[in-house]
Amino acid sequence: MNEKITKTMKINEIFDKNPEKAPDLAKALSEIGLGCIGCAAASFESLEEGLIAHGFNDEQINEIIKKLNKIIE
Repeated sequence: MNEKITKTMKINEIFDKNPEKAPDLAKALSEIGLGCIGCAAASFESLEEGLIAHGFNDEQINEIIKKLNKIIE
């Protein structure tokens, strides 16, 4: 089983640790309006920081993390 995605993980780290699921993860994030692949902030910004910057609240962030973890299961 892959390491669970957490809100404190750097965005690039999520893709680096799950290369086989990277396209599915990128699709899920792009569907909610995030273009993380190729974004300069992805290397230093945590998932939570990126989501907050795009206007998501704590409840939404938790749901997104659940969805991303389901993808890598």
